[in-house]
Amino acid sequence: MITKDDIISSASSTIFGKPLVTNVYRSVIVEAVISAALSPDWQWCSADYFEYDFVHVDGTRLEVKQSAMKQTWQTMGTPRPQWDIAERKTVWVDNKRLDAPGRNADLYVFGLHGVTDYTADHRDPAQWSFFVVPTYKLPAAGNKIGLGPVRRLAEPVNVVALAGAVAMASRQPSAASRLAYKPGDLNSQ
Repeated sequence: MITKDDIISSASSTIFGKPLVTNVYRSVIVEAVISAALSPDWQWCSADYFEYDFVHVDGTRLEVKQSAMKQTWQTMGTPRPQWDIAERKTVWVDNKRLDAPGRNADLYVFGLHGVTDYTADHRDPAQWSFFVVPTYKLPAAGNKIGLGPVRRLAEPVNVVALAGAVAMASRQPSAASRLAYKPGDLNSQ
């Protein structure tokens, strides 16, 4: 008899069983790495169309974006990593869509998998570098940001130093981006 656990195992192996993970699922890998690196005061709360990926007990919200230099498909030329930073028009609260234009997180963590040779493995936390940027430092306009501008905003850190970089960045003023609701609203997720 085929069980639910058999299906979960088969699907997981198909999606995450190879060193290179397609863009659609790679965000789960990066968020799992970040979840393991952060202190227990951070809750991993990402979901379909949710406006941020982690929330701290103090209400600080963190959005994760990721890019990889080596993809699951053949690429031509030099990879040019970039991340989505577009402002959102709405947010979901209690399964309702609310008008809340802007960037709905206080911090962004831009993950970069920079390995381009045969050793590239998106699942290996040691192969990722992270740039932690308070939202107020992002360009006011624009939908994407490239590696050059991100490097001007933050120094890269490895997974071991990530929690410290997040803690330091969260102490910077970013209250202007806060929404009217608090982390307790996540219970509806």
